[in-house]
Amino acid sequence: MYRKTMKKRGISAAIALCIFIPILLYGHKPYAFAIFILSLQGMREILAARAKEKKNPIFITAISYLLLSYFILVGMEKKELVDVLDFRGLSLLFFGYLLPVIIYRKDSTYGIIDAFFMIGVTLFLSLSFTLLVVIRNVGLCWILYLFLITIFTDTYAYLTGKLIGKHKCIPSISPNKTWEGCIGGTLMGSYVASMYLLTITHLDVSFVYILLMTLFLSIIGQFGDLLFSAIKREFQIKDFSNFMPGHGGILDRLDSIFFVLFAFTFFMNSL
Repeated sequence: MYRKTMKKRGISAAIALCIFIPILLYGHKPYAFAIFILSLQGMREILAARAKEKKNPIFITAISYLLLSYFILVGMEKKELVDVLDFRGLSLLFFGYLLPVIIYRKDSTYGIIDAFFMIGVTLFLSLSFTLLVVIRNVGLCWILYLFLITIFTDTYAYLTGKLIGKHKCIPSISPNKTWEGCIGGTLMGSYVASMYLLTITHLDVSFVYILLMTLFLSIIGQFGDLLFSAIKREFQIKDFSNFMPGHGGILDRLDSIFFVLFAFTFFMNSL
């Protein structure tokens, strides 16, 4: 069973990489469009998870896809973080989710808590997927650097945990994660990504700064993984979907990179 599962994961990952890497390297509109499609799948997954507790009215579901599309499409051409979310978009967000509360107030189909849940979800997904596009527009080396952090951290955290992991981190959230795995993943992810950045770029900053920055991003990425594990626990699901057989859904695969993207915004102006 274990070998069969690993084979499925390997085939699924290989197919995904063969499709995504050329698009990532090329960039421009094909990459932005691919991220846009993934964002819609991400919204679909979180809405499906939420529906296990309470399903949104069709109108609210439609609004969620429209608002997410607006934010992603507006941010496609941006090459800096300024005005990624403008006040017009925020106004649409609040009007789109808060005004229907009045319409649905009688039958409790959709209430104020549901509205704020949708505001939070849409903002989070919009910013996350927009940053995937904006940072790629800034430079291929930066998005590759961030992906290397998450890929090597996740991979070696898994391998180290399997080999020598004994002490559980937070078993109530993620039973299989160990301190040994976290440390192994952090060290390898930080080393590989730092070496890549030093080799491919000529930054006017010290090696120590790059290493500490990468170390911080690696740790933050693991917090993102734990947060999404907590979300799945809350909704009592194993994976967000079966979009990538053996790996789960888009949100299962991008949980770490989302937090790394947000954390990286603190360093962009100093590099």
